[in-house]
Amino acid sequence: MGIALWAVGAAVVFFSARRVPAGRPERWAWELTATLASAMILGVIATLLDFGGWNEPDWRAGLFVLLGSAAAIGLMRLVPFLHAPTPHSLLPPAPRHR
Repeated sequence: MGIALWAVGAAVVFFSARRVPAGRPERWAWELTATLASAMILGVIATLLDFGGWNEPDWRAGLFVLLGSAAAIGLMRLVPFLHAPTPHSLLPPAPRHR
């Protein structure tokens, strides 16, 4: 039952993130895979922290997965903005004087 809670938390984060257009990729499969993977990893970490387990639902594990998966999707959407060219980087290099 705990793993079902993690999956539901991932689904809530995924569908909530798809409603936000900023940084949304056109292909949704990659975002869904990243959300589910992060939820499962965070669920295992929550189990190691004794927040329920994979077979017993606990609200702390659900909240941990929900917030952690949201942060993972936020970081995934932020990375392309950090690598986008700025107007300054599009200018040709200044001539060097000797």
